[in-house]
Amino acid sequence: MALTTLDAKTALVVIDLQQGIVALPTAHPTSDVVKRSVSLLDAFRSRGLPVVLVNVTGGAPGRADQARPTGDFPAGFADLVPELKQQPSDHLVTKRTWGAFTNTDLDAYLRKQGVTQIVLAGVATSIGVESTARFAHELGFNVTFAVDAMTDLHADAHTNSVTRIFPRLGETGTTQDVLDLLGRTHA
Repeated sequence: MALTTLDAKTALVVIDLQQGIVALPTAHPTSDVVKRSVSLLDAFRSRGLPVVLVNVTGGAPGRADQARPTGDFPAGFADLVPELKQQPSDHLVTKRTWGAFTNTDLDAYLRKQGVTQIVLAGVATSIGVESTARFAHELGFNVTFAVDAMTDLHADAHTNSVTRIFPRLGETGTTQDVLDLLGRTHA
């Protein structure tokens, strides 16, 4: 885990910290993920850097071996957790697939803001975070992972993403590593 730099225009992208997702059983407590994400949100907002909050309201069509939810989600499922304190300057992306780039305005928004790097946090590590990271990497963004500000429904899936996939897509570090680097490069 070694973060080298944060570009001048780095955005924070927080994946699926919403009522219906944080209520699920996860490998690491979602309360810790939310707390660390809030630290990142506060730091990015105070420096005037772009913040993107992502929620999910459905799933992609198609067959799969593993059962997936179908139909409408319960009321409040997609509501962001209040701890995030959504601000008017935050950009909200509502997705219906695993990744935040597919069929959304995320790429166009980031490019309009001049963003060249994203920092990722959220749930689930191997699904929403990883899918978003793969697209970001393919689109040419530098990707940084705050690995202690994310979790998964399964510990082995989380570990696989963090140790095998993420180092191939970007740089990994802790929330504190990101905050320290942010403090040095965006004072």
